[in-house]
Amino acid sequence: MATTKGKTKRTAARRTSQGSTSAKTKKPSARRKYSPEASEYVAEEMKEMKQGKLKSGGSGKTVHNPKQAIAIGLSEARRAGVKVPKKPPQQAA
Repeated sequence: MATTKGKTKRTAARRTSQGSTSAKTKKPSARRKYSPEASEYVAEEMKEMKQGKLKSGGSGKTVHNPKQAIAIGLSEARRAGVKVPKKPPQQAA
C-alpha cells in the first residue's frame, strides 16, 4: 500500500481529484472576510503597538496585546466605512 508521509493512498487520491475550486463553490469560512482596506488599518495599528505608541480608548493605557491591536484596527475600519463583518454578539457573563 502506497503512503505519502503518513497519508493513505485514498486521501492522496481524493486531494488530486478535487482540482481547483472557484470562489463560488468554497465554503463561507474559506472566503475572504475582511477587505484589503481593513487589513491596512490593522497593519497600521500593529505597527503603532510594536513602537509602543498605541493607546486604548477607554483608559488610555499602552496596548501590548496583538489581539487588542487587531480589534482597535477593525474598529477604526468600521468607523471609516470599510467592509468589515459585524462584531459577534456578546454573551452575558
